[in-house]
Amino acid sequence: MASPFADPAFHRNRYPTYTALRDTSPVVRIPMDGAGTATVVTGYDAARQAFTAPLSKDTGAYFADKPSRRSLHPAVARTMLATDPPEHTRLRRLVTKAFTSAVVDGLRPYIRSLAEQLVSRWEPGTEADLIGDLAAPLPVIVICQLLGVPPADRDAIRGWSTDLFATGDHDRIDSASHALADCMTGLIAAKRISPDRSLLSGLIAVRDSDSGRLGEDELLSLAVLLLVAGHETTTAAIGNAVLALLQHPDELQHLVTDPHRIPTAVDELLRYDSPVSIATWRWAPEPVQLGGRETPAGSPVFVCPGAANRDPARFADPDRLDLGRPDSAGHLAFGHGIHRCVGAPLAHAEIEIVLRVLLGRFPGLQLAAPPDQLSWRHSRLVRGLASLPVRP
Repeated sequence: MASPFADPAFHRNRYPTYTALRDTSPVVRIPMDGAGTATVVTGYDAARQAFTAPLSKDTGAYFADKPSRRSLHPAVARTMLATDPPEHTRLRRLVTKAFTSAVVDGLRPYIRSLAEQLVSRWEPGTEADLIGDLAAPLPVIVICQLLGVPPADRDAIRGWSTDLFATGDHDRIDSASHALADCMTGLIAAKRISPDRSLLSGLIAVRDSDSGRLGEDELLSLAVLLLVAGHETTTAAIGNAVLALLQHPDELQHLVTDPHRIPTAVDELLRYDSPVSIATWRWAPEPVQLGGRETPAGSPVFVCPGAANRDPARFADPDRLDLGRPDSAGHLAFGHGIHRCVGAPLAHAEIEIVLRVLLGRFPGLQLAAPPDQLSWRHSRLVRGLASLPVRP
């Protein structure tokens, strides 16, 4: 039996698959490519439970006795996302302060200026690619600015990062992992010689002053993780949000008329079409109860925020975009528990600011291609568009 997530139609519209699975049970055992039989969690309550259950994210421990032909760079294979406490707690503390609400508020003028600059070349009536022209470059530039990555490296980083999410293309993924790690290794060496006020220089200072808090391999893996996680899902979220609004003109007009509603609208947009469709790898070291069913020891567990956010047991009429929905903030697009996305405040701000700039400059923004002809990325983890043709 093939994985239902291997069907090409799943990448165009995965919600019918999620509904069918959830209607069977909020927790199901199904075949998953590269994981054998796995536990898949699609119900909201079960997903919240799984995010805090005694599951492990230590992929090294899981694959230790399993042969593999992969050559994924350790800096990508063993990031903070693939650790459990206390290692995860120690690493997360080193970066959390860089993404507080206060820090993000200080970045807002820069993000807005950047968004204005990126759309300044758009002309009313002409066609633009919202992904290539805005949704992809903006988060890349912002996270590179925070980390201190030179502008000359940004396009290459964007390409390698995209390759990392090419589900099923192992050679492409592995090659990109080494290219990214090599790039960041060189940058770390350069900043040791010429430190600056960037987040990366700060992490290097921690490493060099107290190796007990941060090992050299951990420094590299943190740099790679922040670089990739700092923009990939935000790019997808911006594209998904704009597409949802363009397909719901009445809701779009509400935001054009009253832009003060945009911050709360972002939560509903994240719920409606979550950029993280299937969360990163987890597994059960011991048998665990999820959604009233036992997950056996050794089973991989895939939690699906994209499905949980459309669970009718949690959100009334979940397939409807409703920017006035009172409980949208309860979405799981950023996860839940100790592994909740550390960059959530920055991502939320970037989506909000992009919408303010777009709707302020181009209140008549339109989709420039039939929805069924849009190109979606072939990724199990990220749900996002490869391009989004729009007409300002």
